[in-house]
Amino acid sequence: MLWSGPVLHTGASRLSAQAALAVGAGLVTLIGDSAALMEHAAHVTAIMLRETDMSLACVDDRVTAFAIGPGAGPSARQAVLQILSLNVPTILDADALTAFEHDPATLFEATGPHGVMTPHMGEFRRLFPDISTDNTAEAARRAADRAQCVVLLKGSETWIAAPDGRTLVNRHASPWLATAGSGDVLTGLICGLVAQGVPVFDAASIAAWLHGDIGVRGGPGLTADNMIGHITLVLRGCLLDASQDGSGSCT
Repeated sequence: MLWSGPVLHTGASRLSAQAALAVGAGLVTLIGDSAALMEHAAHVTAIMLRETDMSLACVDDRVTAFAIGPGAGPSARQAVLQILSLNVPTILDADALTAFEHDPATLFEATGPHGVMTPHMGEFRRLFPDISTDNTAEAARRAADRAQCVVLLKGSETWIAAPDGRTLVNRHASPWLATAGSGDVLTGLICGLVAQGVPVFDAASIAAWLHGDIGVRGGPGLTADNMIGHITLVLRGCLLDASQDGSGSCT
């Protein structure tokens, strides 16, 4: 399930939803107000649309993962706290992070080990102004310990850290990923994997690699819209590699 941005700002959440669906989530739902959903309806068919307000009355025990942030807009702060109170594994990105840049402690009080934050370096420095980013591995570790959730620190090297001390770096990437909406696709990949029961640290790590491989395969001229179509190609490549080397996993 993904929180939609307001009308005329729905593209980012739609990219996340499309990525979640493409990576294998069986059912993906965008929730938001009526005007935003009418906009989504002109673009999607396989993604469900549900109207909601801050009560989140449409969220029930069938929801296995939530993502909020891409294009979320000014309502993000209240929505984030409401969603985190549901104790559903939640991916926080973009507006869901910047909404707390002047009060990060309130966010950290609500996050937990079943959540994932996906800041780029600018968002990271606003949320964790006292943590030096000279060593990105150590910065991610300290942030995960403070927020008590998985932190995926995006960059040319993407570091993923868990509050229990586990860390992983993804260097399989491409400069062609530096395009608007790329991070929204990454958020959707993580959400889609978590929705299928993948633990949040593993989901963030797998998604970072898949996202990087999309950049490698996509090459020059890659846009976020085109990334969605590359997801199935990357997954097929993984299955082919696994069948050829007998390992059962991507290399």
